[in-house]
Amino acid sequence: MARDYGGLEPVLIGSLKASFVFLTDLSRAMPIPHALDFVELAGYGSAQMGGHEQIRVLKDLDLDIVDRDVLVVEDVVDTGLTLNYLVRTLELRKPRSIAAVTLLDRPYRRLVEDLPVRYVGFVVPDELFVGYGFDLDEHWRQLPDLRLLRPAAAA
Repeated sequence: MARDYGGLEPVLIGSLKASFVFLTDLSRAMPIPHALDFVELAGYGSAQMGGHEQIRVLKDLDLDIVDRDVLVVEDVVDTGLTLNYLVRTLELRKPRSIAAVTLLDRPYRRLVEDLPVRYVGFVVPDELFVGYGFDLDEHWRQLPDLRLLRPAAAA
């Protein structure tokens, strides 16, 4: 990734809360200058909207991304609906480029085809992971590594 963005000073944008641990480690590992910013999105309305979830912005960017190279840092990409919304929203701000990096990927769950997922850590099965920023009802986010949550533990 650093090779692809050498000399460009990209903006890494993390989705709060789950991606902050991955974003922190990714930032420390990148040997090139870069900026950091965060957004926070929330889904709502799935039952009220006839099964269609809506997305709203809880925290917007602080940085101007006009003519900047943007890397959206995700914890996991599966259906792609949230990432699609975020990318389309960011494109309105006229960045030079947008790509996504995700720690975990579930491409077999995609509902959106044309996502700019350029960097993938691991393709994983459709199971629940906790730790390393991932949570279940705000529990286990603080664990230092990713762990598979067994169904009995989730109950």
